[in-house]
Amino acid sequence: MRRSPAILPRPVPASTPVRGTAVAPPAAPIPPAAGAPTAVVVGIDVSQARLDVAVRPAHPSVPAQVTNAPEGIAQLVAALTGLAVRQVVVEATGRLELPVIVALSGAGIPVARVNPRSARAFARSIGQLAKTDALDAAVLAHMGTALDLPVRPLPAAEQQDLAALVGRRQEVVAMRVAERNRRRIAPARLHEQLDDHITWLTKQIAALDTDIDTVLAASPVWSEQRDLLRSVPGVGPVVSATVLAVLPELGTLSRKHIAALAGLAPLNRDSGRMRGQRHIWGGRAAVRTALYMAARVAVRFNAAIAAFGQRLAAAGKPDKVVIVACMRKLLTIMNAVVRDHRPWQPPATPSP
Repeated sequence: MRRSPAILPRPVPASTPVRGTAVAPPAAPIPPAAGAPTAVVVGIDVSQARLDVAVRPAHPSVPAQVTNAPEGIAQLVAALTGLAVRQVVVEATGRLELPVIVALSGAGIPVARVNPRSARAFARSIGQLAKTDALDAAVLAHMGTALDLPVRPLPAAEQQDLAALVGRRQEVVAMRVAERNRRRIAPARLHEQLDDHITWLTKQIAALDTDIDTVLAASPVWSEQRDLLRSVPGVGPVVSATVLAVLPELGTLSRKHIAALAGLAPLNRDSGRMRGQRHIWGGRAAVRTALYMAARVAVRFNAAIAAFGQRLAAAGKPDKVVIVACMRKLLTIMNAVVRDHRPWQPPATPSP
């Protein structure tokens, strides 16, 4: 009887990461131009108390950690000002990253703000499974070295104020919904307190609406865009303000790009012979939430959207597919009216 040869395990190269261990990303030097200082890429992991800093290639003059406070940020900016910084990479961290981004941008240092999901996926792709603040900073520096990350300018102060007002309104509305839901199951002795809180929240929402209208009216550009958007049946004051605050690119991109930015572009899921269902994913959730309610209204009162939805429903499309397609079409119309500076004109009805 023949014996099968013994199968020996393949040797693991020294550079292969072992699952579950902390692996520092390999340093890849950036070749400088002739006679120029070496360009560096900086990764900053942001937390509430401190900033962890990693530099590729390493540079002794840059502190590995500073406080996330004005004095710590000033120390970091001073250390980076004298270097040839190609890019600083920062994760979006619930607005905790804004002070350091503002300071670095004010000093003329390019900053790329990346989605935390993308940074974690990149870490896994290089075998970095362990996670600490210092390791995260090193991963961000490596990410900036390996990828061509876009550097987007900070929004103007007025744009940030409008976004803050719209975001706060969404928070207060969510609190009112939560209180109304609690009242349904709360004992009777708590109803008066809950009613008082709901009334107070309603007044706060009205005050925020007034503030938002004031900010929009103070800007000739926003005032014109608001009127253009509200000429589209289904688009009201909340939807127009949300889109102007959260999607300032409206009117400057193609319909495909603006749909992808809002998270309304269907994404393929194919492999080999398998053809998976298309799903929307990612993008700006606040825009999608606003457009969902707008599309629900538009399918009833906007002739173009209603006809489009009926055509899809007649073809057997599920209700959710129909409403997402109507959201995307509504966004396309909004993009067109802002781009062309012309109010919405309903499609001409063919003569009988």
